[in-house]
Amino acid sequence: MPGATTPADFIARGWDECAAIIELLMAGLARPDDGMDACLATGEGWIAEEALATGLYCAIRHADDPVRCLTRAARTSGDSDSIAALAGAFAGAAHGLAAWPADWVARIEYADQLAELSSGAPERD
Repeated sequence: MPGATTPADFIARGWDECAAIIELLMAGLARPDDGMDACLATGEGWIAEEALATGLYCAIRHADDPVRCLTRAARTSGDSDSIAALAGAFAGAAHGLAAWPADWVARIEYADQLAELSSGAPERD
């Protein structure tokens, strides 16, 4: 963060930006879902906190449909690859590998290690 001279200053400035974008996210979620570009609700994602909020917006709006969540995130007008990566991570964390089509899971890099982590199995050395 340019201009931050101490760790506390760095954290404080970043926190303020995240708190502001969470307020924008909450306002977007309070409105009826129009099914349109998620970036219109929370920002285009060219800065980290907007990507976080827009990915989370998609994950919350489509909490019961991870594929729809990912599709909506990938079809945004903004930094769609970052937004989709975050939305997919949120959906994956909530639903696990079983939420995704089998042919997608077969192509996930390190899927075996992710499955092991999500099952609560002990980590390998």
